[in-house]
Amino acid sequence: MTDTTQRNRPDNPDKGSPGAEAKKTSVTKRGGGDPASRGRTTIADGVVEKIAGLAARDVVGVHAMGSGLSRTFGAVRDRVPGGAKSVSRGVKAEVGEVQTALDLEIVVEYGVSIADVARAVRENVVSAVERMTGLEVVEVNIAVSDVKLPDEEEEEQEPRLQ
Repeated sequence: MTDTTQRNRPDNPDKGSPGAEAKKTSVTKRGGGDPASRGRTTIADGVVEKIAGLAARDVVGVHAMGSGLSRTFGAVRDRVPGGAKSVSRGVKAEVGEVQTALDLEIVVEYGVSIADVARAVRENVVSAVERMTGLEVVEVNIAVSDVKLPDEEEEEQEPRLQ
């Protein structure tokens, strides 16, 4: 006959057997979780400025970026051999860990609604910067520094030398 009572049996069958502690194993993950969350990504101010500058130039009604003086120096710099066109001209970014703020200086074409152009620039810049960087854009300040009149000569033509 077999005794089926619990009087002489241990609660846990492994506790009473020798070497039960040796059977316990702990699972240790290497690296500490999801590989995509390991490390830190930093984004330079210049990167955000380039993205914002390109996005602002895509808006219909934006003639140029930057003040008259910066556009003049930029036109000269663009003609220097080896000099690249500055896409971040007229853009200033302050980048934090998770947020960014932008200041843009634009020249609009005559006849367009400045309020509509500014709204479209904000939408395009916020969309591009947030999509490409993952940063939250907290503000986009726009300063309209000039209006391009239809009869005005293009400033970025060949500079006159005397």
